[in-house]
Amino acid sequence: MEIVLSDSKSELGEKAAITGAGLIRKAILTNGAANIIVATGASQFEMLNELIKQEVDWSKVTAFHLDEYIGIPEKHPASFRKYLKERFTNKISLKEFHYVDGETDPGAECRRLGEVISKYPIDVAFVGIGENSHLAFNDPPADFETEEPFIVVSLNEKCRRQQWGEGWFDSLDSVPDQAISMSVKQIMKSKAIICSVPDVRKAEAVQKSLKGKVTPLVPASVLQQHNLVWIYLDKDSASLLT
Repeated sequence: MEIVLSDSKSELGEKAAITGAGLIRKAILTNGAANIIVATGASQFEMLNELIKQEVDWSKVTAFHLDEYIGIPEKHPASFRKYLKERFTNKISLKEFHYVDGETDPGAECRRLGEVISKYPIDVAFVGIGENSHLAFNDPPADFETEEPFIVVSLNEKCRRQQWGEGWFDSLDSVPDQAISMSVKQIMKSKAIICSVPDVRKAEAVQKSLKGKVTPLVPASVLQQHNLVWIYLDKDSASLLT
């Protein structure tokens, strides 16, 4: 695990994007194509803004979406499909993007996505860490054992409060209780992981995830067990590290 510190969120995003783009180019050079996972949320704003500026032959890249709320229409301000189209997929020309559809039968959608991603070894996963240390929407205690690539998860109150606090919803009660999420094991199958985590509100989660023991109670702590992961922090998110 390599921890990279930055003085600002913009610097963090640029550094993460440069590393990620380099890994994508390497995969294309080696295999003729690259497969990636893309996260959403406020922590990814700067990284995605910089990633689309990088020299990458996006026509050779297949991408997967980490998670989506169940029951949220795509036009909703909190929809991650909407987020990705506005900030990523509509700005480049990907070979293919596999969205998570939270408006259909969740079990069937998990099975559909699982069948698709099983055909695409992931070269780079772009992820973040939640205020409750979640990885994707795998809230504590996370399922570290399931082999299913996508699962239905329940969102705990701290996770729901984060989504409300970031301004995606008008009230806590309007934040959904469930989502479809890529599983921990599926994320960990990625050859490389780029984890972008700005803001002081993430400092405690960062400290527990990077310096504490690996446990389902701190889902992102599992990143300690990956052999090729970069953690990008700003001064605020790194403030509790020694």
